[in-house]
Amino acid sequence: MRVYVHTGKLRLADVKLGDSIAVNGVCLTAVELPGDGFWADVSRETLDVTAFGDLKAGSPVNLEKALTPTSRLGGHLVSGHVDGIGEVVSRADNARAIQFRVRAPKALAKYIAHKGSITVDGTSLTVNVVDGAEFELTIVPHTLAETIMADYRPGRRVNLEVDLLARYLERLLMGDKAAEPTASGITESFLAANGYLKS
Repeated sequence: MRVYVHTGKLRLADVKLGDSIAVNGVCLTAVELPGDGFWADVSRETLDVTAFGDLKAGSPVNLEKALTPTSRLGGHLVSGHVDGIGEVVSRADNARAIQFRVRAPKALAKYIAHKGSITVDGTSLTVNVVDGAEFELTIVPHTLAETIMADYRPGRRVNLEVDLLARYLERLLMGDKAAEPTASGITESFLAANGYLKS
């Protein structure tokens, strides 16, 4: 599907056709630049593996232009490739901040560490508490004012991107096994155990 994103105060003077802009943490390619926003194509894959399909016309979104080698790195490295969809479990006031608890898919839990980094709808954040596949974030007033997080309520689906270095480290630790094909789960012993092969 093709979407138009009005970019508000995000300046587009340095954006060219084909450049990437993260929308709620989803890396999209600008295919038209009419001046006050951009058009982008969203694939079925993106709709299947992100919460992008939950958005409606007029929904506010987080926006970030691609990092350049000369940019300051104010958070952690973010690629705009969503690893999974999380769900806001709870929200509570914490002085002037808001405490959110988010449930990640179980497969992502191993990448989420206390005081580590995680991206939620494209916002680079620090994890304060980890409890199984759930984690807590303390969101300060500035972040609440500059992102869409002030509107989060329990039940909201959010795009999650785990720390890029954690993913590469896991692959590196596989050593030579990384070059082996991934098993499909259907083996000769599986077929025999389920009555498809006779011994």
